[in-house]
Amino acid sequence: MAKIAIIRVRGRVGVKRPVKDTLAMLRLHKVNHLVIVDDTPSYKGMIQKAKDYITWGEINAETLAKLIRKRGRLIGNKRVTDEYVQEKLGMTIEEFAEKVISGEMKLSDLPNLKPVFRLHPPRGGFKGSKKRTFKEGGALGYRGEKINELIERML
Repeated sequence: MAKIAIIRVRGRVGVKRPVKDTLAMLRLHKVNHLVIVDDTPSYKGMIQKAKDYITWGEINAETLAKLIRKRGRLIGNKRVTDEYVQEKLGMTIEEFAEKVISGEMKLSDLPNLKPVFRLHPPRGGFKGSKKRTFKEGGALGYRGEKINELIERML
């Protein structure tokens, strides 16, 4: 089962209540926050409801490993280190990322890992309007594999 990375692109002002609730359920409370979810029908429905405020696509293991290493935080806002992952799971961050992508493990299997990744704004910007879809040259909507390039620019 593929993993989907979802990034909130637009802010809070003027968001209708059902969309606001959906974004809260996805834990996307602020702009440039990212969550990783499974590719299930229920999450697809939530993505569809919030599509005017987020961008999403399939994340690969290499990008997930970089994301955990640079932006992963433990409770108490401590960084995730190779030593911590080795001590708790007996593997490297790269091996853990591979297992998460393949579906053998979940991100929550790493104790105390926060489910939300806080990112910088993308270097070079979003390449277009934040109100248009990715296909139209904007920032919103489905990106597929190109989400990995955006995440790299936001690390």
